[in-house]
Parts: sequence; C-alpha cells; structure tokens
Amino acid sequence: MKMGDKKILIVGSGISGISAAQMLRDKFLLKICEKSDTLGGLIRCEEIDGYLYHKVGGHVFNSKIPKVLDWFWPHFDQENEFISARRNSKILWNNRLIGYPIEDYIYQMDEKDVRNIIADWIELARNEMKDSLSYPNFESFLKGKFGKTLYELYFKPYNQKIWQTDLSEIPMEWLEGKLPMPDMQNMLFHNLIHREETDTVHSSSFYPQKGGSQFIINRLSEGLTINTNHEITSFTFQDQHWIVNGESFDAIIYTGDVRKLPGAINLSLSPKLIADVQNLKSIGISNMLCQTDPTDISWLYISSPNTKAHRIIYTGNLSSSNNKPGARTSCVVEFSGNTSEADMLKEIKKLPGNLKPVSWNYEPNAYIIHTNNSRETISILKSELTPYHFYLLGRFAEWEYFNMDKCIESAINLTAHIINETNS
Repeated sequence: MKMGDKKILIVGSGISGISAAQMLRDKFLLKICEKSDTLGGLIRCEEIDGYLYHKVGGHVFNSKIPKVLDWFWPHFDQENEFISARRNSKILWNNRLIGYPIEDYIYQMDEKDVRNIIADWIELARNEMKDSLSYPNFESFLKGKFGKTLYELYFKPYNQKIWQTDLSEIPMEWLEGKLPMPDMQNMLFHNLIHREETDTVHSSSFYPQKGGSQFIINRLSEGLTINTNHEITSFTFQDQHWIVNGESFDAIIYTGDVRKLPGAINLSLSPKLIADVQNLKSIGISNMLCQTDPTDISWLYISSPNTKAHRIIYTGNLSSSNNKPGARTSCVVEFSGNTSEADMLKEIKKLPGNLKPVSWNYEPNAYIIHTNNSRETISILKSELTPYHFYLLGRFAEWEYFNMDKCIESAINLTAHIINETNS
C-alpha cells in the first residue's frame, strides 16, 4: 500500500494527538476524533470573565531536546508570539517565603532546622549515591539525597499532599528530567554563595503572549480537520483493518486513557495484563481561578498541612494578556484529588494574596502515578498492540509523566516509526 493511501485514526486532540497529526498530515489520510467539544486535553485554556483560565495547571513550553525544538519553533514566531522568562518559584514556609528548590535555600530556614540539615548532609556525604536514579524508590531517594530532616520538614508532606500515596511505592523512573538532581557539593555551594540554580529543566520557559497553551494547540491544529464531540468506545480488528463506527482504518494512534482499552478492543489479551492495565493509578486535580494581589512570583509551592492546596500558579504573571483589563492579576490555586468548590473557597482564605474566586474546575485524571510494574505493563501492552498497528501515545496512553515537550518527542519517535514501517 502506498503511504498516501493509508488511513490512520488519531484518538484525542491534546498536544500528543495534534502533534502526531501535524507530522503525518502530508503523508497519510487522517481522521482525528475528540470526545470533548474543545481541543487541548490537559493543556486547554478558557477565557472566563476576562481572565485566561488554565483548566489543568499552568502549562509553559520549555525543552532541552534538540529535535523537539527543531520541530516546534517553525510553527511559531518565537520573537513576536512568545515571552521568554526565568521561572521565579518560591515555597510558602511557616507563613514566609523561601527560595526554590529548597535545598539551595536552607540558609533562609530556622537556625535549628539548618543545623539538623547540615548534620544530615555531613553524614550523607560519606555514602552519597552518585546515580540518583539508582535509589530503589522515591522515598529512599528523597531521604538519601536531602537527609531525613529536610525530608520530614518539606519533601514528605509536600509530595504526600500531591500524590496521596505511599512514596515508597513510587519507583524512580518517572523522575528522570523532572526534578533537580543535585549533588552534595552543589547544594552546599549554592547555600554558601546564595546562587540561584539556573540549569534545571524548568528554570526558564517560553509562554505565548496571548491565549496561553490554548494558543499552541490552536496553531498546531491549523490545517487539520478535527471531529469534536466524537467519543470512540470500541475498536474492532477485522481482515487486517480496524473498524471504528463502521469506518475502516489501517492504523490507530490512541492518546486516551489506556485503562479503557481492554474493554474497547476485540484482541485477546491475558487476564493478568487486562487487570494490570485496569489497575493503573492516577490522581485528579481540582483548582480555582482567582484574582490576587500583585506579586513577582510565578509558582508558589505549599507543603504545610494547614491547607489542602499544594501550589499556586500565578498565570497572570506569565502574560499580562491573561488578566482582565483594569482588574487585579490572576492565579490558579491547585489541589490534588476531588476538592469541592465549598472546600476550595475555605482553603483560599488561608493563602496569601487576598484571593477572590473567579471560577473552578475538577479534572478526574490529571497525573499518572507510577508503581513498580506500571512501565512493564505498558511495555507488554505495546508489544501486544503494535503488530496490529495500534499505537499508544501521550501521558495517559503511555502512562508516563510527560510534559509538553516529552509528548512532542514521543510523537516524533512514533510517527518516524510509522513512516519507516510503511516505507519498508
């Protein structure tokens, strides 16, 4: 079959599905289906009462992956359509602000805590594990890298608030490229000379001047025909083709929730694999768009158990166009899990900035949670599906904690595979 005659169904119009569609649009016949009435998936935005609302977190573009940068920027005018900014993150600590990442700013903490942290670091320095990813789990990494005092004061309460799971059950693989991986020498160096860390993945970013991450999705969707309000609930493999709603396809790119697949496809999968896929864990996010007093902060992390909120994203500081003209700036207060509007209204009263609510949202599935067998489960499932030209792509299909650039990288790799396979 010629490449141009091959028909591919792409399920989902988030950053993964839209990126893959753009990469394949001139090579295959495509149909793109989106169950919602809007594009964007987890990076979608909506204007409410003059404010831009990031419905699931605050998404910026940053990457150190050359092939992602080479593909992404030709779609945009970087100089005129984006704002370049350094990330100004802080931690709300005992009702005062200290720097982020916390291990570089222990000198701003209480003297007793600083003494205990230094004592931990001296002990850890004797047996420091050089390869951060070789720790057996997330809990042991946090204790082994930062010491038990800093773990108990900050890392444990903050991460338990977000993930709402036993940190010893979270493996290390998901952390690669996600968090700073400092060594003892650098942590001491930064504290002694008060130097800000500038080399981490998220230390700087690009943000659209208008429209937030929705602008990115809208631009990348140009030239594509997308069927919204079109949910796919079953896939039937028949005579070397996939039949979906009576229509025949040569291949499927699926970017939805992988846990729904075992009940939606007619392939014979083992009972164990079905159970392992369906038992994958995730967590939802509740958030509230608010007006706030002026600040120069971009992200504020909150470990205190006195509030259910775990961070504030000052989206109004990412671009002035995100704010209602003549009104105060905006922010998004984020909570893990399903937090009611009434509870969020109570919680924002405990937070700085004289917050006033504008809107709220709950996303049932925002973050995947890795367990010890989740990567193996997805690997086995991919090996079962790939011979049938059924491909998984994106955060909830591949069960990886992908940010925007990692979604694009995965789309680049997958589409290259499809093209090479067709040409061979």
